[in-house]
Amino acid sequence: MTTTTLAALVPLLPFLGAAAGLLLGRTAPGFVRPLAVLPTLAAALLAVVVAVRQGGGRPVDAATQLTPTGSVPIDLALHLDGFAVLVAVLVGLVATCVQIYSTAYLKNDARYPSYAALVSLFTSAMLLVVYSGDLMVLLVGWEVMGICSYFLVGHYWETPEARAASLKAFLVTKLGDVPFLIGLFALAVDTGTFRITGILAAVAHGGLDHPTLIALLLLAGVAGKSAQFPLHTWLPDAMAGPTPVSALIHAATMVAAGIYFVARLLPVFAASGAALVVLAVMAAVTMIGSGLAALAQDDIKRVLAYSTIGQLGYMSGALAVGDRGAAVFHLLSHGAFKAVLFLAAGVVIHAAGTNSLAAMSRMGGLAKRIPDAYWTMTVALLALAAIPPFAGFFSKEAVLVAAEHTAFGDRDVAPAAAGWTILVAGLAAAVLTAAYATRLWLLAFRGRGPQAPDHGRQPVAMTSVLWVLAAPTIAFGLTTGALTGWFDGHSLTPSLTTAVLSTGAGLAGGLVTYGTWRHTTALADRPPVGAVAAHPDAEPALVEAEAIASHTAAYGTIADAPDPSDPGRFLLGPLHRHAVTGFHLDALCTTLFVRPVRAAAQLVRFLDREVVDTYVHGSASIARGLGTLIRRVQTGNVQTYLGALLAGTLVLAIAAVVFANVYAGA
Repeated sequence: MTTTTLAALVPLLPFLGAAAGLLLGRTAPGFVRPLAVLPTLAAALLAVVVAVRQGGGRPVDAATQLTPTGSVPIDLALHLDGFAVLVAVLVGLVATCVQIYSTAYLKNDARYPSYAALVSLFTSAMLLVVYSGDLMVLLVGWEVMGICSYFLVGHYWETPEARAASLKAFLVTKLGDVPFLIGLFALAVDTGTFRITGILAAVAHGGLDHPTLIALLLLAGVAGKSAQFPLHTWLPDAMAGPTPVSALIHAATMVAAGIYFVARLLPVFAASGAALVVLAVMAAVTMIGSGLAALAQDDIKRVLAYSTIGQLGYMSGALAVGDRGAAVFHLLSHGAFKAVLFLAAGVVIHAAGTNSLAAMSRMGGLAKRIPDAYWTMTVALLALAAIPPFAGFFSKEAVLVAAEHTAFGDRDVAPAAAGWTILVAGLAAAVLTAAYATRLWLLAFRGRGPQAPDHGRQPVAMTSVLWVLAAPTIAFGLTTGALTGWFDGHSLTPSLTTAVLSTGAGLAGGLVTYGTWRHTTALADRPPVGAVAAHPDAEPALVEAEAIASHTAAYGTIADAPDPSDPGRFLLGPLHRHAVTGFHLDALCTTLFVRPVRAAAQLVRFLDREVVDTYVHGSASIARGLGTLIRRVQTGNVQTYLGALLAGTLVLAIAAVVFANVYAGA
């Protein structure tokens, strides 16, 4: 088969698996798990073959006209460059691991067939985004992912948290998609095509008439999809969904789509220095704000969610300084270790019977109960904190080196202001990242108290994939020299200055957090914390759903716990109460947007019921009254009709005589 044929099969196979799984879910449930795993695995293997064939060389393009539009044509096109083929491998690998993990995690879940089909469809949509060479086809995958996320985040729809989270994720991302769609059409009007190659060629020849407007419109959609400030608030709440879904969304699909889109069309954004500065500021605020919020969260998955927001901020920062190679490199590295973190968190929640770090800190022996999750999560947290020689160190260094070169004028793709913004924010975020990573590890695995509940050995399907994903977490960063061809030929090796600064910042953040934990751990015996819903015989998905419900019931919120022994509470001080709520951004949005919209809706409702309906009902009443009056005249008596006729005739005759005399006198 040709490379383009194999590439076409990569998104097609998970789609066919999703369709077959939905059709056979009730009639032949024994086929559901094979249909979930095998097509996704086959797509991952084909993605590897496509990557090997592409080899980091010249892009492979193929297209056929999908439909004539009379103006700008829409093509079914493939564009396979080094970025596309590597991201597709990541998507296939993570999706396969998630499907395998889910076979055990949701073993007895009655809705597993629809869940597995939606995961396959989600995967297919992301692969379509990755390989697509036409923006309209890319938009199809973009929107399908939004629909899938709505259903998957709301999988535990019996819980109010899941229902609210799914709706919030859908609405917030759609809020960004409206200007995004307008931006796509404006881009097509300026360049005369939806083809990515045609757009890039037009931009290279100065064919973009409104670069700043188009870039800002597109950035709105990217901010929503990739959870960047101020449209990031949906992502922490989306942790109400099953843990494998969280792993898929955070590591390889939805949130990566926005970053990948900007990387694909970076020359469009680079045509406007103002747009790059806006992107840099957005990335800097995202990095710092999410780091502070992560340090205050009690739910282990919300810590990881804010971590994802911050790491996406690093990727946005690399794009803001004009280095898409560094951005995609960090996207790939982050995809590996973040998938490990979320899947390991699912094992931790199952073993501990809670998602509360405060409750875990009162348990002893959790690390011994789940050695696979303990060791792989430790490795992944080291990668997250950018400690060498793990993958996160090399990819984060690539971002900081790009910012350094831009700040000092060695590269002129972006304004120096963007470079300084990302460099300073990136170093500050390195301290925060190491701090909340250390806090999570200490509270989860160094607890003191009664032994953690014994759930027995975790299923092999859940633990084996952790080690599969731990391999690139450990070794991927060491391949920077070999993968240069896949990243525009730019070197991704760290520089001594940024390596020393960022590693020192990370070590400082980790050591300060450790020292604070040693100081505050003496307070762990008061007050007793017990938001635990542990059932040793229950499957992981049920334990997670009950843990979410019990956490809110015990503490009144999913985000916080009144734990004086929490080092994050001590480090943040008065800032903690603001950070735990995400700096009240939800409340601000409620005040500025939700309440005015509801007030306007109530006004419209009042006008509709009391004004418009009054006129409608009034006209009906008048017609009804006239009908009643006329009905009384219609007696059926002939003498009455004749009398009325004669009376009428007499009245008309008298009126005629009177008018005649009047006119005669005049």
